[in-house]
Amino acid sequence: MKYALLIYTETSGEEYHRITTGLRQPGAAQGPWTDYTRAAREAGVLTGAEQLAHSETATTVRYTDGAPLITDGPYLETKEHLLGFYLVDVDDLDAALDWARQMPVHPGQTVEVRAVLSGMPWQRALTE
Repeated sequence: MKYALLIYTETSGEEYHRITTGLRQPGAAQGPWTDYTRAAREAGVLTGAEQLAHSETATTVRYTDGAPLITDGPYLETKEHLLGFYLVDVDDLDAALDWARQMPVHPGQTVEVRAVLSGMPWQRALTE
């Protein structure tokens, strides 16, 4: 069964930009996250992972009265922002929680574990 491990942070946009810019520098230590990603890949459970830009960079498309309204900013005003995700294919929720517990998150970060729905009719378009 697939689970999304959604990583949230309370980091401000400015702080997040500083951190991610530093991580892109040649020779920057990736350490625990690289080790975690390799471990999940080598265990055969990792099916995808992405890191997102801070939610301050988001553009939202809202539908009201059938017409799209495009606005700058995230959909919700919240302290926590979706930082990225790992998609794992494991036997059950307990296994997904084990992988979530191993994440090298920092204080103030949260990992939400959510089951992924499979077998939906629209998903056939992914492979047809």
